[in-house]
Amino acid sequence: MSMNFLSLFFFATIAATSHAIPHQIHLLRPQSGSAGHRIAGVNCLSWRLAVETDNIRNWDLVPEACEDYVGHYMLGHQYRKDCNIAAVAAFVYAKNVTLKGDGKDIWVFDIDETALSNLPYYARPENAFGAKEYNETSFDEWQLEGKAPAVPAVLHLYENLMKLGYKIVFITGKSEKMRNVTEANLRKSGYHTWEKLVLKQTSESGETAVVYKSKERGKLVKEGYRIIGNMGDQWSDLMGNFTGQRTFKVPDPMYYIS
Repeated sequence: MSMNFLSLFFFATIAATSHAIPHQIHLLRPQSGSAGHRIAGVNCLSWRLAVETDNIRNWDLVPEACEDYVGHYMLGHQYRKDCNIAAVAAFVYAKNVTLKGDGKDIWVFDIDETALSNLPYYARPENAFGAKEYNETSFDEWQLEGKAPAVPAVLHLYENLMKLGYKIVFITGKSEKMRNVTEANLRKSGYHTWEKLVLKQTSESGETAVVYKSKERGKLVKEGYRIIGNMGDQWSDLMGNFTGQRTFKVPDPMYYIS
């Protein structure tokens, strides 16, 4: 596939997500640039790169000195560009796979910070883009509102995968008790069709994301599905067993899930 086509698709993605998405995440509080400067002895750009490459693991909070940097990144142009390039790479791969045509070729998506964005929640001062302690109660209250917008680039990828004939499976660490509101939120945000929506059962609450998602992907493979692509915001979405033929990561420097 030529670079000209890639460029056209890239700019088409940007154009489509700028006008077609009713709840654009970048309208939350627009900022310009990625704020990649040094702050109080912490090189926040290098910290984010280390997080995205999984060189820094098992961290709990964004360094306090980097709260402003992460906020500028997540609400600025660079985050959107990074999501777009991940979506373009995924589309290029997906387009060049010959599907069997039996309805068993699937693409797996995570939900939080992949298909849907919780930026309106994390941008609140009490959450500070992951620089403040996670509050499960308040996050559950946010989820129950069902107002998480789509990540525009991922929604555009989803639409293109559907056109190519892929079946979509969502595997999320959200609790089963959130099924109804999650389904409604997905549909409201533009994800109108899927093959399966897998949520975490109460009996699985003690499992790490790697164990849980590996197990659920394994079930799909045993049912005869072929995982062609797998996209998430956490390395734990993309590691373990039955990860699929290709994995694609969208950025998320706000939190870490093992």
